[in-house]
Amino acid sequence: MNTETSTLTRHSDRPAEAPRKKYVSAYSELLTSVRDAGLLRRRPGYYAVRVAVLAALLAGCGVAFAVLGESWWQLAVAGAFGLLLSQVAYLSHDAAHRQIFTSGKLNEWSALILGNAIVGLSYGWWMSKHSRHHANPNKVGADPDVVDGALVFTADAAMRRRWRRGFAGWFVARQGTLFFPLLLLAGLNLHVASVRTVFGRGRVKHRAVEIPVLLARLSLYPLVLFTVLSPGLAAAFLAVQLGVFGFSMGATFAPNHKGMPVLAADMNIDFLQRQVRTSRNVRGSWFVDVAMGGLNYQIEHHLFPSMPRPNLRKAQPLVRQYCATHGIPYIETGMLESWGIVVRHLNEVGVGDLDPFQCPLAAQLRAVN
Repeated sequence: MNTETSTLTRHSDRPAEAPRKKYVSAYSELLTSVRDAGLLRRRPGYYAVRVAVLAALLAGCGVAFAVLGESWWQLAVAGAFGLLLSQVAYLSHDAAHRQIFTSGKLNEWSALILGNAIVGLSYGWWMSKHSRHHANPNKVGADPDVVDGALVFTADAAMRRRWRRGFAGWFVARQGTLFFPLLLLAGLNLHVASVRTVFGRGRVKHRAVEIPVLLARLSLYPLVLFTVLSPGLAAAFLAVQLGVFGFSMGATFAPNHKGMPVLAADMNIDFLQRQVRTSRNVRGSWFVDVAMGGLNYQIEHHLFPSMPRPNLRKAQPLVRQYCATHGIPYIETGMLESWGIVVRHLNEVGVGDLDPFQCPLAAQLRAVN
């Protein structure tokens, strides 16, 4: 399946005003269809069951931890714990998008408690980062998920690093190949980013609550591990849990946008096209739905962020047909295929194989004018 991977840079690639109005109208029509189908209604029963199941599984991990004691089988418990924390993080994500309750405050405080107290991630950090991502997915200078850091996402940044001697140049040329091993450190990085945010100078709405709750979660958890287990086993438990958690989160979020068009800072396209053209769905069974927290329906999620997770699958046929009617590419791949796309894209950026002036999306938008 063809995917679009280049950076859009030219002012002339902006669609004309009339086509933009057409797509604004198209989104309004799609929104009306989805609303009329009842797909924006809350699903409290679904979320009540999911919370109960997760609570039972976490309690089971706690019992297994206590019973096993000083045993290397604890590493299996650590892995399971890492996966369960990913599921709790997805619940926090749903609450932050106001998918669970009709009350904004209930959603907000649920997301804060789930994120800070259980997962160990700052709600304020997540909201700042994720809100900017949803507003401008894959847009340079606006989407924090394409800000150059350990990885680079533009040919210019890759060129600057390749001129450096030593590890930086070596790494950027192989960043795609090293991407998934690097995800083993993502869990630790998420915790560090959360702490930096709540102690930083930026605005954090519930800073007075987040600081003590987050610090308690991040200090008491390792304290229990090192109290119950020997230092070596406790360190191994923590490393496995963080590695599995980080890999699970990264492997879920990366296929959604990596390898899709990266928009230049000065390019503006309408909401419907911006969300669909920069997003990729991952097909699969109910297992994929659970493993990815419903984010395998990334296109539908970006179009309707407050849509409850179980309704995304139901909305997909409506959205896919609507995109086909309006000539908007709807990209969907398998899980392994999406991971391969991510690896190839990052490697191509790293070695400068992507030409930002040769882009299928830019050509399509020019054809609209």
